[in-house]
Amino acid sequence: MKKRIQKGLLKGISLNVLLLSITSLLNDISGEMIAPLLPLFIVAIGGAGIGIGLIGGIEESFSVLLKFFSGYFSDRFGKRRLIVFSGYSLTAISRLFLPFAGIWQQVLAIRAFDRFGKGVRGAPRDAIIADSAGEKQRGKAFGFHRLFDTSGAIIGSALALLFFLFLGINFQGIFLIAALVAFLSLIPLIFVRDRKKARKKFSLKIGLKGLSGKFKVYLLVVGVFAFASFSYMFFILRAQEILGTSLESTLLMVLSLYVLFNIVYALFSLPAGILSDRIGRKRTIMIGYGFYIAASAGFAFFSNIILVIVLFALYGLFNAFTDAIQRAFASDLSKKEALGTGMGAFYTAIGVAALPANIIAGAIWQFYGAQILFIYGAAVAFIALCMFALLIKEKK
Repeated sequence: MKKRIQKGLLKGISLNVLLLSITSLLNDISGEMIAPLLPLFIVAIGGAGIGIGLIGGIEESFSVLLKFFSGYFSDRFGKRRLIVFSGYSLTAISRLFLPFAGIWQQVLAIRAFDRFGKGVRGAPRDAIIADSAGEKQRGKAFGFHRLFDTSGAIIGSALALLFFLFLGINFQGIFLIAALVAFLSLIPLIFVRDRKKARKKFSLKIGLKGLSGKFKVYLLVVGVFAFASFSYMFFILRAQEILGTSLESTLLMVLSLYVLFNIVYALFSLPAGILSDRIGRKRTIMIGYGFYIAASAGFAFFSNIILVIVLFALYGLFNAFTDAIQRAFASDLSKKEALGTGMGAFYTAIGVAALPANIIAGAIWQFYGAQILFIYGAAVAFIALCMFALLIKEKK
């Protein structure tokens, strides 16, 4: 469906992209009511550095093969909307169980199921967005979607702050409310329409044969960077470690910092997408990598509260300049007939690295401390930045 809105900020945005953005808004309100409290909840029920690393790695990597397969199958069957709906449904169901977790291993299983849903929906959803946008406006379409997604994150984290600190609702109560909001996110998907396309012959032979050499080099680079980009939970725990005040004061500061992170993320997502349409995806992504290096180095060497606020803003800029833009670049490098497969392969490169990367991060945190972890993150990110500059070429 390429029916487009012709006025204001929404100009050139198709109805499909708008509906998917609303779904992401609601789903992210749900997810981000959970996210800032999750690392503190895990620690409270017995999780340590390794536990945080395992859960963070599972969140990023468990969906890896599912994203590849779901993208591939969406290309073959042309039923992307149904696959996307199934993925969001699985996520909503999984969140119903989180309030009843009593040990961190149960959280691990529940979050794995949550990410199962994310894996099912991710690649076909992005393929619908790419299908529904012209090639010259894909950066704007992905940035628009990310704007809604991250706006949901602001609302969700702000609600967590409101519920926990001002209404006295405990972790379990907030998690239950989040699950109910996740079910609301399914409603806009009813009105999304697949682009009509011929159904292809089914085959279990899946590979990267249909992807260009440039795309494969790109996958290598983002895979290396994934080893530096460990879970956000380590950033929250580092802030808690630096603040070192009473539990209530720490929660107030951590939740406020997470709200700030999401505000910066949301405000700059659409401008970053538009910028990438003008100066190129490569330059925009490299700027984002630079923000991550600065944030990681800052968390390694600074412990001033004012600087922590600046570092969380930098972390938000990093996400704004890379998350949607890396996906848009992946769609640029993919062939039209294998767009879902290409998006799945992109997620796979990141996901394959995510589990070992977060296990390594957890081990470094537990045995060597936070400073060494963030030095490691900055160093690996710098290597990925150099690889991007030297190995990836983009048409002017």
